Amino acid sequence: MSKTPIVHFEAASTLAVVVSSNEPLLFLSDDLMIIAASASFCRVFEIDPASVAGKRLSDLGNGEWAMPKLESLLKATASGSANIEAYEIDLKRPNQPARQLVVNARTLDDGDLEHIRLLLAITDVTAMRAEARLKDDLVRDKAILLQEVQHRVANSLQIIASVLMQSARRVQSEEVRGHLHDARQRIMSIAALQRQLSTSPGGSVELRTYFTQLCHSLGASMIADPGRLSIQVTADDSTVEADVSVSLGLIVTELVINALKHAFPDDRSGTIMIDYRSSGSDWTLCVADNGIGMPVGDDAPKAGLGTGIVEALVKNLDGQIELSNAGPGTVVTLSHRKTADLDNDLSTAA
Repeated sequence: MSKTPIVHFEAASTLAVVVSSNEPLLFLSDDLMIIAASASFCRVFEIDPASVAGKRLSDLGNGEWAMPKLESLLKATASGSANIEAYEIDLKRPNQPARQLVVNARTLDDGDLEHIRLLLAITDVTAMRAEARLKDDLVRDKAILLQEVQHRVANSLQIIASVLMQSARRVQSEEVRGHLHDARQRIMSIAALQRQLSTSPGGSVELRTYFTQLCHSLGASMIADPGRLSIQVTADDSTVEADVSVSLGLIVTELVINALKHAFPDDRSGTIMIDYRSSGSDWTLCVADNGIGMPVGDDAPKAGLGTGIVEALVKNLDGQIELSNAGPGTVVTLSHRKTADLDNDLSTAA
């Protein structure tokens, strides 16, 4: 049997596949003459099927397919010197909105080695791109709204703190005044947290900057003599999600407030040090001071609201807390270990 019938048979099969395709397809010669177009192509781009075959690509429709860049890429593909993969074009037609298309082209060997054939696939991504833009706009609007809410919350917290301070000045009881002062400090710290989170890009927070700004706010509101007491922050390049940063920030706030209140009596000088390190999902947060150390016996302070807050937050982070003497001073170490979690799970299962 000669090869000629085989060539005709393969060409006929290719034509049948192209014409019946559910996707917009064009079957082209190497000089960009249209051999066949799928019915879906004609339907999607409103072209009479009877007018397609034998036309050049640039003459298709009302001439909207005359795109020099596309033609150049197709000829390069036919020569084997380039490929068209996910090339985006804008189809502009009179009195109609522009359509964004993604085109892919490849050469086909239908048995006739003397004539190169091209298969051009077209995907209309106009609706997809419009939806993506809409989502981007919604995300941007949501971010702006969230930032505004955070500012308003921070402002409201500062107003509440001012009211508490005014109330503290009017009360006669030293105990009540102390409680009001403590409440004000916590509210001011939360306000500082809100302001810092509102300036964080996306959903992640860089902890070194975050803790530094937080401790600066705490020092400005609670340290009357910066020459006597100071707060230092060291941290690696760790970033965490915003909700985790809130918990860590509140923990640091409580521990720093506690150290400022109890570690340096009688105008004692000293430093509070915050250090954060992480490796994978494991992390360690240390808050240390070089104050008088932990009182023992009858002098040991009773667990108060701050202790309860810290313990609850550490538990929420699946962490552990350890209190130790620094000689001089006190170290509070909070840590999360993935390996420890696995050991606990295994011991529970056993």
